Amino acid sequence: MSDKFFFGGSIASHQCEGAYDEDGKGLGIMDLVTVGSVSEPRQFHDSLQDGIYYPSHTAIDFYHTYKEDIALFKEAGFTALRISVDWSRIFPNGDDALPNQAGIEHYRDVIRELRRNDIEPIVTLFHFELPFNIVKTYGSWQNPKTVELYLRYAKTMFEAYRDEVTYWATFNEMNHLDSDMELNDFFTYMNTGLCYSKVENASQVMVRCSYNMTLASVKAVKLAHEINPNFKVGCVFGLTPVYAYSANPEDSIKAFQTMDRDWYQIDAMTKGAFPEYKLEAYRRRGVDITISEEDAAAFHEGKIDFIGVNYYASAVETALPQDDIKNNFFGGLNNPYLKTSDWGWTIDPIGLRYLLMMLDRRYNLPMIITENGLGAYDSLEEDGSIHDPYRISYLDSHLKQIQTAIKEDKVNCFGYLMWGPIDLVSATTGEMKKRYGFIYVDRNDDGSGSNRRYRKDSFFWIQDIIKNGIR
Repeated sequence: MSDKFFFGGSIASHQCEGAYDEDGKGLGIMDLVTVGSVSEPRQFHDSLQDGIYYPSHTAIDFYHTYKEDIALFKEAGFTALRISVDWSRIFPNGDDALPNQAGIEHYRDVIRELRRNDIEPIVTLFHFELPFNIVKTYGSWQNPKTVELYLRYAKTMFEAYRDEVTYWATFNEMNHLDSDMELNDFFTYMNTGLCYSKVENASQVMVRCSYNMTLASVKAVKLAHEINPNFKVGCVFGLTPVYAYSANPEDSIKAFQTMDRDWYQIDAMTKGAFPEYKLEAYRRRGVDITISEEDAAAFHEGKIDFIGVNYYASAVETALPQDDIKNNFFGGLNNPYLKTSDWGWTIDPIGLRYLLMMLDRRYNLPMIITENGLGAYDSLEEDGSIHDPYRISYLDSHLKQIQTAIKEDKVNCFGYLMWGPIDLVSATTGEMKKRYGFIYVDRNDDGSGSNRRYRKDSFFWIQDIIKNGIR
């Protein structure tokens, strides 16, 4: 890999910062989500309840420990770190007349600390951190007013850090919000603060939300380029390559359709227009989206500069009844050729190469792996060591496939950011014991623990990989 290839990690504010009520921060939607597990879903509350543990309130206290943690990232050899700004730190209610200066200064301090350690900051504007007041007052993303408020927030960020940040991501994984999917409350809530099961006319509401978020992204790209033409602005998508379960042609069609519904927003952000095939799909569901001249111009003018790729697993689809074979974490089919993680996610390094090839040939844009990692149980030994050969094996196999994709397939991939370079709160389950990091954090699922940091074996492994290359 070239010298310009970014090596590092990605984190999200609601999963690591804590300090949920400090320095003027408002209540965000993830501040109302309880801890769960692989067998017990997280709960979403309308208000904070006494005696309930909300993991985002303390997380791993990155808000106060960022200097110590960034020093560890520097020691590991990181050249980039993707962070997210919590919208509710900047505009506590989302619609405040003026931004919260303490929030702006906090993220400026983090960005400058990264720069001092020769780590490129990559800033995500929306990683499920929606001010709760926007849900209560405006109905979330179904309301065009939320697009206006997001753009005001984005402009505040672009202007505040116009000389300190080059790489931006408008959204993280909003492609999981779509009426064509078998939506559940988990993905719906993280993107909108709404529970799918409780929304009247849910299909129409989800269409409006996903369309408005896509529109907000392209408008933000244009705004960013107007403020600083040197900005590189992308969007991050959670993408899963889907294989046909058999050689049955109907399985291949089903696999294509399942994968395609995750990609329409990339089409909208790269091809200059919201795709007609998606509008037709909406019409078949009884939802008619009218593209105004202003919106059409926004899609034409707001093309992203790069694609952020979150990859964890592949999937399998069949057109046949699935009752006997549907049994993984997300309700999909198990692939008999692949092993799974402790949380039931398939481990498929070749799937990442396959995905990169498809994206490269379809879009011909620079890409960066913005998330990839293994959630697993780790044990802290009495001497402070953590032995995680399973994580090293997972990451090594994926990095080798990325290297093959770059060298042999000639894909334009300019970085690898491992998810959770430091242990943090799992978004899907709210647990701490589902650990991803190179750095162990002594924090338990109930919030107890010393919060002390320890280097895992994988920390020294990635340090060597960054310094000496993949072998």
